[in-house]
Amino acid sequence: MKKINNQVYLGLISGVAGWLAFILTDIFFVKKGISKRSYQTIAAGIIVSSRLKAERWPEQILGVLIEVGLCMVGGIAMVKMLTTYGRDKLVLKGLFVGLTFGKAVTTILNKISNKKVIPNDTMSNILYIISHAAFALASVFTATKLGDDSLFDTPPQNDYSKPTEKTIEQIKESNGNNIQPAYPYVNNELEEITNVPR
Repeated sequence: MKKINNQVYLGLISGVAGWLAFILTDIFFVKKGISKRSYQTIAAGIIVSSRLKAERWPEQILGVLIEVGLCMVGGIAMVKMLTTYGRDKLVLKGLFVGLTFGKAVTTILNKISNKKVIPNDTMSNILYIISHAAFALASVFTATKLGDDSLFDTPPQNDYSKPTEKTIEQIKESNGNNIQPAYPYVNNELEEITNVPR
């Protein structure tokens, strides 16, 4: 299978995969009666004034579209984090980005949605966090599975500056020990610098 080598495209796809995990867990909690409102109902509450209006199918579609868009933004943030900091410790990194992003989105939706739509019980909010964790894991594993290796091969940030001082091995070598220097190309430059007439 051809891997994706575009960060934004990979972020969009991993965001949609994360959204699928998110919505499935959210619907599961609502169907079981543990959560009072689905997340798309809260998203639909941005434009309607009551819970009954937010639960109609046109508003639900709008809520789903808002959810998908937000999850795509989260997926792009996930890919950016992976391409910057590497693919090690995927679960921890994925949960960090997913839960932080999810909590920020939930806070914004709680501020701009109608108060009648927002559930005020603790359990619903805890279940939203669990749904965001599902989003995070699905998104991070999709990004690493579908992403081309070239996206994650970032050059070391400190690989461009040459050392200005001799290493301990180089000092020992100059004292008569026969140890190879760690940076052989530095010796000549350092000798030129230190042999400048004063």
